Amino acid sequence: MTNPGASPTAVRVAPLSFNQEFVCIFDQGDEQGPFGPRYHIVHGWRIGGRIDLADLQAALDAVVVRHESLRTIVVRGEEKYQQVFAPQPVKLEVRELGALPAGQRDAAAEQLLIDVEADTIPATEVPLLRAIVGRFDDTDAVLVLMAHHTSTDGWSMRLIMRDLSTLYAVRRGYERPELPEAGQYGDYAEAEKATYATLGASKEFWRRQLDGGAIYTLKTDKPRSAGLEQTTAMHRFVIPGSVVNPALAMAKANRGSPFMVLLAAYKVFVQRMSGGTTDIVVPTFSPGRGPEFENTVGSFFNFLPVRTDLSGCRTFRDVFTRVRRSCLESYAHDMPMILGEAPTLMAPGMDDRHAPCVFQVFPYPHLLDRELIGDLEYTEIRYRTRAQELCSDIPDGGLWTLNLDHNGDVFGHVAFKNSLFDATTIQSLVADFTHILTAVSADPDAALDTI
Repeated sequence: MTNPGASPTAVRVAPLSFNQEFVCIFDQGDEQGPFGPRYHIVHGWRIGGRIDLADLQAALDAVVVRHESLRTIVVRGEEKYQQVFAPQPVKLEVRELGALPAGQRDAAAEQLLIDVEADTIPATEVPLLRAIVGRFDDTDAVLVLMAHHTSTDGWSMRLIMRDLSTLYAVRRGYERPELPEAGQYGDYAEAEKATYATLGASKEFWRRQLDGGAIYTLKTDKPRSAGLEQTTAMHRFVIPGSVVNPALAMAKANRGSPFMVLLAAYKVFVQRMSGGTTDIVVPTFSPGRGPEFENTVGSFFNFLPVRTDLSGCRTFRDVFTRVRRSCLESYAHDMPMILGEAPTLMAPGMDDRHAPCVFQVFPYPHLLDRELIGDLEYTEIRYRTRAQELCSDIPDGGLWTLNLDHNGDVFGHVAFKNSLFDATTIQSLVADFTHILTAVSADPDAALDTI
């Protein structure tokens, strides 16, 4: 937030990244689109130990100094660009949660996250980062970070927490390893634009790969033309490790990743939903980062449509083999703005009664789990099961996200537009997907038509 009575000072400009240009496609020029105040990311951590609020404030402000993206505004006019501003103090709020019994604190921590996710953060005020401390008592608290999605992604939020915990510990007098150098997001955008012309082979691959293809879309409960308010809701679920571990083991034995095997199960699910189609294009996102920018905070991701031909597949193992191949080919040609090579791919998603669904699987990078850093212990809040009627916005349709926990469980959620889908529809879809994943994991060589 800018200082009262002071105007923020612009320090430099940079071109938009291709990711930002992609997001601009969904810009509606108002508070309904991805530049609206609910297009944010919210993460939370349980904190054990006594928090010094002055040192926490100083550490938050140092994070904003370190990462330009947290003080960068996307200028959307006839000319579009990034404008970087001088550092400003982070808004830090303290909420007293009360001295609840230990058995009630996890639920209260999750409720705090829900409350923050229903809140807003403008895309036009720097810094694009907020912090909320919810206190149970002097040595047990919740730290919630909220950042606008134009400045961060899920990976970046954990980088912010890594840097914040280190900088806080140093201020408290503890020795910590020096933080790695962090490239700036504006430099990434400039480098990306400079190398784009060299991607001719990848552009040709995607023109061939997506020729004649169409994105998978889901029939909506309500038409777009109804003009309903476009808020986003969330359905959460957990799939136990005992269910998914056999499938993950099969993937590992066949040089595949957890994403590949979960995407294969999702493609079986899509095939059922679509009445048996075998040409399936499911959109996902790649991290979009190279080694040079692994420690950079910003909105990184490439839209990656994975197309797989399932014709002739009789078992889940057959599907997995096909999906693995299509994933490897897609990864080998990962690039920004793939849609530029397939201008009609998304056409079905513009239908009045259909919407696209994106599927992604994320591990937990830089996971803090009862990790003592200085005089505080940090544990990321991962186990969340409560549905929400209002949460962080998505541009359109539905977004499936599966996170693999270190204990083998899958924490999943589906964000969806209330204006298009009923909550009961999403719950039913998740139940169907879970049934299919359970069946194919238990016996990957069973005939698909018996599942």
